[in-house]
Amino acid sequence: MANVSLFIGSIRPLPESGRPTGMYKQPVNSTLELGDEGFAGDQQADRRVHGGPDKAVHLYPASHYARLASRFPEAASQLLIGSLGENISTADLDENDVRIGDIWRLGTAHLQVCQPRNPCWKIDERFACEGMAEFIAKERLTGWYWRVLTPGRVAPGDRLEIEHTAETFTLAEAMLCWQAHRPALADLEKLAATPGIAENWKQKIMSRVEWLRKNPQVAPPQPSAFHVKPENP
Repeated sequence: MANVSLFIGSIRPLPESGRPTGMYKQPVNSTLELGDEGFAGDQQADRRVHGGPDKAVHLYPASHYARLASRFPEAASQLLIGSLGENISTADLDENDVRIGDIWRLGTAHLQVCQPRNPCWKIDERFACEGMAEFIAKERLTGWYWRVLTPGRVAPGDRLEIEHTAETFTLAEAMLCWQAHRPALADLEKLAATPGIAENWKQKIMSRVEWLRKNPQVAPPQPSAFHVKPENP
């Protein structure tokens, strides 16, 4: 069981580039409908990399904020729960406590852990801290996305409760395997075959398996762990 805080937000411009983001969230103080693509009233700016059924709800562990504030003290006063664009914050869980495919209940809805978050360059601009998104990715302080298996209603004060524990990788183990220089192919294949894994992540894993199998003597490229800023809007 985990106590949580809830956040939603609308699209706003970033302070420097003016590019749109849905990262600015506000605390929720009333009951919300939670559907297949997330909470009613919540918005995502770039639907190519945010939102959709396999990125319907984002949880960010509250404990990570202390590490970020220590590494980026100039942004410490801004690093408050909800400020990284999460819909759910909790001090009771992190990436070591959940597994790909886990099913949890929140309110009357059922959620499934399906992939880690890939942090975005917009985090750097939001906090005026070059390298924060990269640090989050490399240190695997990402939080995770849920898909919504059963839509429902969620209210402030509702708690996350485990309904089904998957017999597979923890999220921390899965990210370590994915980011390894040359992980065991059997481990990558097992990760890709995990019931409940997001389809887009599964496809990336299998593409990496194929490349590694065809190039056993070549230094492999590092998988992309965060979204870099595009040259054009």
